[in-house]
Amino acid sequence: MMSTPDVLIGARAVVFDAYGTLLDVHSAVQRHANSVGPDAKSLSDTWRQKQLEYSWVLSLCGRYTAFWTLTERALDHALARHPNVDPSLRPTLLEAYRRLDAYPEVPATLVAIRAKELKTGILSNGDTAMLDIAVQSAALHDHLDAVLSVDPARVFKTSPRAYDLAPERLGVDRREIVFVSSNRWDVAGAAAYGFTPVWVNRVRQPEEYPDLAPVQMIDSLDGLLR
Repeated sequence: MMSTPDVLIGARAVVFDAYGTLLDVHSAVQRHANSVGPDAKSLSDTWRQKQLEYSWVLSLCGRYTAFWTLTERALDHALARHPNVDPSLRPTLLEAYRRLDAYPEVPATLVAIRAKELKTGILSNGDTAMLDIAVQSAALHDHLDAVLSVDPARVFKTSPRAYDLAPERLGVDRREIVFVSSNRWDVAGAAAYGFTPVWVNRVRQPEEYPDLAPVQMIDSLDGLLR
């Protein structure tokens, strides 16, 4: 029998961020890169950057708007910043974002974690309708015990109220949850909250937030099992 990695010892649940962690946020533009043209990577990077920025600004202002609306607004800004990209691609890119590709190792990793009798879940800034489509499209639904949107908290991560949703829904103490994200800011929020945070550093970004460090850094999700 495979031994349990140290990070999973004592855990009762593993909760994942969705966008960028389980789902490749850049796959929407990549799928249509030939139509987008040479600005494809820059467009995708700007789209993602603004999507996140809008969520942080609204949370600091004490306001909340569904993440899908922020995704639309962020694409509009990205298209305005890239006038060489045909704006008529907007509906095509948005539809692609609804159905992002999962990273290749995701399904097998979720199966292996559940085989260890650990609960699995998503805790995402994505709104409920957005997440339902994404999870079904990526064929991940059967591998998850809970798919949690921040919608009920009416605030985005890294607010503690957003993280509260996971222990409440899964019925376990926050200290018994391993939280996995590719977003270093999200890992910092999880560390501050009291989860056991793991950083999926797929693109080898430099370390940040030294006072809110992950307990483990991996380069793909299957690193949880090594």
